[in-house]
Amino acid sequence: MKTDRKLIGAGLLTAVTASLCCITPVLVLIAGTSGIAATFSWLEPLRPYLIALTVFVLGFAWYLKLKPKKQLDCSCEKDEKIPFTQSKMFLGIVTLFAVVMLAFPYYSAVFYPKTEKQIIIVDQSNIRKIEFTISGMTCASCGEHVNSEVNKLTGIISSDASYENKNAVVKFDDSKTNIDEIENAINATGYVVTDKKEYQLETLGPEKP
Repeated sequence: MKTDRKLIGAGLLTAVTASLCCITPVLVLIAGTSGIAATFSWLEPLRPYLIALTVFVLGFAWYLKLKPKKQLDCSCEKDEKIPFTQSKMFLGIVTLFAVVMLAFPYYSAVFYPKTEKQIIIVDQSNIRKIEFTISGMTCASCGEHVNSEVNKLTGIISSDASYENKNAVVKFDDSKTNIDEIENAINATGYVVTDKKEYQLETLGPEKP
């Protein structure tokens, strides 16, 4: 019974730890303290191992729970009531919770509000498009967090952050905001701008020096 509890506890711990890098940005969005969003980004390289460990631990717990038990030849033995925390139902709930946690990076973007920017552009020559290279983003939740913070600035026309490309492409009106403000908004999330380059809107290619 003690082994069951330890396995269930270990399975929960590894499942939550495997998704901390993506859970944290959502939690800080709710709490309004965006600066710690990238706190657990260092866990991302360990995620495949933590997932494998979670599957192994919970799989072993189910094996112990379902394997046939030795029958004791004792006519005086009475059936003892199994505590809920040691029941198959509880293990099933824990397993379901672990699956939800492990899948969190794939649906975390739904927690971020979709804001429609309504910008009145007076002069087309004021429109600029900048690509920011960003370190620290590990899942879709990170990209949505960056978009959420950038879109709070006045003059942002669009923001497309991608953890896969490790960048954010921002289109804005430079009469209302500027590159430094956008960079500061990104850095305030806890992720770090490491490089940036400007695009020409006509060709959508890198601006030539």
